[in-house]
Amino acid sequence: MTPNLKYLHPYPFEKLAQLKAGIVPPANKSAIVLSIGEPTHTTPGFIEEALLNHISGLSNYPTTKGIIELRRAIAEWIAQRFQIPSADINPETQVLPVSGTREALFSFAQFSIDPSTKPIVIMPNPFYQIYEGAALLSGAEPYFLNTTEESGYLADFDAVPVEIWQRCQLIYICSPGNPSGAVMSAADHEKLINLAEQYDFVIASDECYSELYDDEQQPPAGLLQTAYQMGNHDFKRCVVFHSLSKRSNAPGLRSGFVAGDTELLSQYFQYRTYQGCAMPLPSQYASIKAWQDEEHVIENRRLYREKFAAFIEILSEVCTISKPPAGFYVWLKIPQPLTSPLEKGGLRVISDTEFAQQLFTRENITVLPGSFLSREFEGLNPGLNHVRIALVAPLDDCIDAAHRIKNFLNTL
Repeated sequence: MTPNLKYLHPYPFEKLAQLKAGIVPPANKSAIVLSIGEPTHTTPGFIEEALLNHISGLSNYPTTKGIIELRRAIAEWIAQRFQIPSADINPETQVLPVSGTREALFSFAQFSIDPSTKPIVIMPNPFYQIYEGAALLSGAEPYFLNTTEESGYLADFDAVPVEIWQRCQLIYICSPGNPSGAVMSAADHEKLINLAEQYDFVIASDECYSELYDDEQQPPAGLLQTAYQMGNHDFKRCVVFHSLSKRSNAPGLRSGFVAGDTELLSQYFQYRTYQGCAMPLPSQYASIKAWQDEEHVIENRRLYREKFAAFIEILSEVCTISKPPAGFYVWLKIPQPLTSPLEKGGLRVISDTEFAQQLFTRENITVLPGSFLSREFEGLNPGLNHVRIALVAPLDDCIDAAHRIKNFLNTL
């Protein structure tokens, strides 16, 4: 087996299961799980209907490239959403359907990294753990960009040494960010595109949360949008990853796409003909309907705004909490110092793992410790003393959770 397996860290939810092992939470308090970013809003009926109407497609092998109708629907959505002329998005050469962006984000590194050159893959810290695993298994060295409260939870590209850019073959960016919800500006994209041209690396932009934003008048900028505005009409060195999981509440559909640089996608398509993961035909037809409709996405955003407003109003009385510009996570900084129930009468810092463990023990609420999503780098672990709270549960559960967390904080 590959020797690089030994470098992999346990997945965050494996660590969380170990943290909770052996604990019996209060039986009189219902379990509320806010740790995993799995949408629970209802999948639109027209998506399910399209899936069922084409269920006979299960008798056919799907092609790696997907049907042209799906690629056209995706290209039209990109053009409309990111203000790019539809004639400049070619569904034949610049769009590739994938079976969920998780597998695509991972396999893209395996395809694009030359391990013989001591490559570096840059990524934000905290991060979606697929980035790190993809880098390590491709034979590359991860380099982390610490995103902190002081930086607005955004990466500082100016702080990266020249020798790191010179070895960089791929950079993962995530905007809106997981876990912070921070949004990169067009100026941030432009700076990174110029760096990619200067040092010849590829930008992999994870935009899976791009359709969950607070201000209807200011949707987050996309990498292809900025590239086009800069005159990079071929999207050279730019690849974006989008998904229906969050946008359309269809995580089980396993449907997304990769789009951008024609030359890169041509080679990545060849790679995928061997790797597999072709999207089943019923899923492709359901995906067409999803990409062609915006009403359900607008309603989706409304539901998340409602939950954010209620959750934050309750907790703002006991801690500093703010609404992120996008996404569905609260990246909560634990108030410090807190009185530890393990050392009554004294004040000390309570770690994010202690916080999550005690919250589960006393309130039957599961959140994810921030340190499970980050690494110590240059003397700093930016996930420490944070917890990620996914507001994916129904509104009433989110309100109940906020009251329980408020009570928990009041007792510390």
